[in-house]
Amino acid sequence: MNTRQFNLKSIRPEILSTTISDTMSNDERFQNLVLRPVIKLQNDLFIEVFKNYIAKHKMVFYNYTLEKRLLYIDNAINKDIKFRNSLKGMVIGLFTVEEYMVYIENSSALNKRMMHIVKDRLISNMQLFEQPEVLKAV
Repeated sequence: MNTRQFNLKSIRPEILSTTISDTMSNDERFQNLVLRPVIKLQNDLFIEVFKNYIAKHKMVFYNYTLEKRLLYIDNAINKDIKFRNSLKGMVIGLFTVEEYMVYIENSSALNKRMMHIVKDRLISNMQLFEQPEVLKAV
């Protein structure tokens, strides 16, 4: 095993709840063995990237109700192609060459799975997307 491949696999978190069976599809297997650990590893980065996305879009996110915030996250990931491609790059960049070769065989379906997991991660961290308090002089 080459050094890059070994290093990439060694830094990924283990997801204990993941089960692998002979009956699951190749896409589901790839999702559980590669996508979920890589996305979990990148979680803190995704949070900061989304905070930056909010700031670059005039912080309107903070004025929205919870329901509209959920829609905002969904739209950012599914409709903003530049943002979506940036998120995909953060995941794909941590693939081994072998994993990338598997990924390109069915990238469209795997991209959907990838973005769904990233969206779920952002939603589960919604409390971290509160407007920062501005310090006031007393």
